[in-house]
Amino acid sequence: QVQLAESGGGLVQPGGSLRLSCTASGSIFSIGAMNWYRQAPGKPRELVAFITYGGSTHYSDSVKGRFTVSRDNAKNTVHLQMNSLKFEDTAVYYCSCDVKPVGTTIYTRYWGQGTQVTVSS
Repeated sequence: QVQLAESGGGLVQPGGSLRLSCTASGSIFSIGAMNWYRQAPGKPRELVAFITYGGSTHYSDSVKGRFTVSRDNAKNTVHLQMNSLKFEDTAVYYCSCDVKPVGTTIYTRYWGQGTQVTVSS
């Protein structure tokens, strides 16, 4: 069994910063891509950023230049540093990881429960 635990959400004013973290635990052999998604009320879930095991990153156009994704492979942890936050960044942010559990040969995507980020003045 694999679990993802997210932290770091909250309320912030426009222009402010937040740092989200997500740690995977359980019977893990390896982790491939680590991803951040978000879902705003009434909108579909969208990919915000991801980082590969080797450190290659990808960002959605809406966050490029403001958000930075990083990971610590030794700790099975991924971070999302969010700067210059805007009202439209308000959403529930979800971490997902492509995990190869011990004793298996394939990667399976696991999801965290989500953490609320609210940008408001």
